[in-house]
Amino acid sequence: MRVLIVGCGYVGLPLGAELVKQGHDVYGVRRTAEASLTTARIKPLLADITRRDDLARLPGPFDSVVNCVSSTKGGVEDYRQVYLDGSRNLIEWLSTAPPKKFVYTSSTSVYGQTDGSLVKETSPTAPASESSKALAETEKLLLAAVAERKFPAVILRVAGIYGPGRGHLFLQYLRNEAKIAGKGERLINMIHRDDLVGAIIAALKSGRAGEIYNAVDDEPAAQIHFFRWLSETLGKRMPPFTTEVENGGRKRGLTNKKVSNRKLKMELGYQFKYPTFRQGYTAEIMRLERAGQLNFELERR
Repeated sequence: MRVLIVGCGYVGLPLGAELVKQGHDVYGVRRTAEASLTTARIKPLLADITRRDDLARLPGPFDSVVNCVSSTKGGVEDYRQVYLDGSRNLIEWLSTAPPKKFVYTSSTSVYGQTDGSLVKETSPTAPASESSKALAETEKLLLAAVAERKFPAVILRVAGIYGPGRGHLFLQYLRNEAKIAGKGERLINMIHRDDLVGAIIAALKSGRAGEIYNAVDDEPAAQIHFFRWLSETLGKRMPPFTTEVENGGRKRGLTNKKVSNRKLKMELGYQFKYPTFRQGYTAEIMRLERAGQLNFELERR
């Protein structure tokens, strides 16, 4: 296949590298040049999907397109431009030569539930934050394109991504900056980067146009259980408790829910490499240890 990956960063780069290993012809779009694409034998393309003229210059057609672009630094308007306007531009650009499959990575933050309830793909999406509302609007845009134009979009709602060098609460814990709000009962949903790559490839292979799949591991974890496991694994004290309301500066807002991955596993047949955070963070801790980057002293109990 000729595959185009839009957003060849933390997820898109290893995704492209894996697709190259499988024998596909992979092109990677970034806004700035990045030598690591060439190293991974991904053909680099410079383009900004918020600019239609940039897209018009790309060397299509493509059999498959993955939009895993991210907007981590901008505000709400940047979210709308990158996700909503960017997706609209991609739909228009691809309309003359549609791919067989278009996979878009959305977010489980579109679920606004705060009561600890189980949510699946048919659960209501009513996010509170403006950033997550922009993601929900993007999903509606893509689903409308499926219905009206037979655009082959598949949506993955992705939980909190962690892996090499990534994991907000984990990194806070290592820096002694983590705090446990209240009793630590808020549930967090996660997925290891390598499993997200696997889920995207499964969606390219077996995902059905117009379908939504939650990309999340097997076990939603209460914050206190997450930190207790880290404490016991690393021999490091638990973070302090605080009565302050947790915010963490998260643009997509804080929710409290259990996100189900049953549809992903049943319909796409995906088997997780890291079914829970324990396996995933064990691999990351071992990686840091080998690299000599676990820079803290064991604490007396």
